[in-house]
Amino acid sequence: MKKIVTFGEIMLRLSPPGFKRFSQTYSFDIVYGGGESNVAVSLANYGLQSAFVSRLPANDIGECALMELRKRGVDTSNVLRGGERLGIYFLETGAVSRGSKVVYDRAHSGMATIEKGMIDWEAVFKDADWFHWTGITPALSQGAADACLEAIKTANRLGVTVSTDLNYRKKLWKYGKAPGDVMPALVEGCDIILGNEEDAEKHFGLHPEGVDVTHGGSVDADSYLSVLQQLMEMFPRAKKVITTLRGSISASHNSWSGVLWDGKQLFKAPTYQITDIVDRVGGGDSFMAGLIYGLLEKEDDQAALNFAVAASCLKHTIKGDANLVTVEEVEKLVQGDASGRVSR
Repeated sequence: MKKIVTFGEIMLRLSPPGFKRFSQTYSFDIVYGGGESNVAVSLANYGLQSAFVSRLPANDIGECALMELRKRGVDTSNVLRGGERLGIYFLETGAVSRGSKVVYDRAHSGMATIEKGMIDWEAVFKDADWFHWTGITPALSQGAADACLEAIKTANRLGVTVSTDLNYRKKLWKYGKAPGDVMPALVEGCDIILGNEEDAEKHFGLHPEGVDVTHGGSVDADSYLSVLQQLMEMFPRAKKVITTLRGSISASHNSWSGVLWDGKQLFKAPTYQITDIVDRVGGGDSFMAGLIYGLLEKEDDQAALNFAVAASCLKHTIKGDANLVTVEEVEKLVQGDASGRVSR
């Protein structure tokens, strides 16, 4: 069985019930999630050996986050205990023409105060096939960035495949470094890169060549090719560069697809119309998990991409951060059955 290791922060998510605004609510729904932990949950759900590495406070709230991962089958044996608190984010869910809002409260969390040398990466990567990280982790602090670089270099030395979701988060880069100061050294060690045109611009100053990549609610897949080519030229270790294609008709209705560039051919997935979105948070994470599963288990890149897009399409129907669908449910959608009929 393939073993995938992810590294990042799991947080407490607090959301007003339904579509209430922050100013309307007197209670919050609780979910635990984060970019890399969401990927780990999905992969465990698909039957792969999934391990999550992080640093959480040694208190009841930290333990609750670990319990959420354990009940989904994720290995948490290499999670460190330490730091003052668990990171929190508040989510106000948008609808129709009102977008969702996120407020972060992550200062002094266990992951924000992690340092290089705290984790024995040699031991973590024993028998591992894959290591995944996102651009969220190095945005937290210099210590988190250093620990992430330490992990990537160890994975490279041990022959472990490394993937990243660039995941630019403007609200997180607060410790005096710009993304361009930190990210290039990390991405240099990656074999698989997932990112959109905003990630490429904010992290590396790359732009699509002479085209607008979006046209209202529609997305032109071919317009992204120049961005993918530039990323591969900048990071020659990368064997595949991928982007999701989200067309935002409204907060409740998105089109959804993806493309993959292997240096020679541009693979395109089918486009899904996602109406009446239940929860779009974690959509990119569910795509990344589906892609990792597909690249490990499917016959070719096209099949892997199709699986990733279908898996993340289904995530938009799941409340919470993590994608809780099965391989069978994803395959059903890949094969064209979007009927949503009752399974009896």
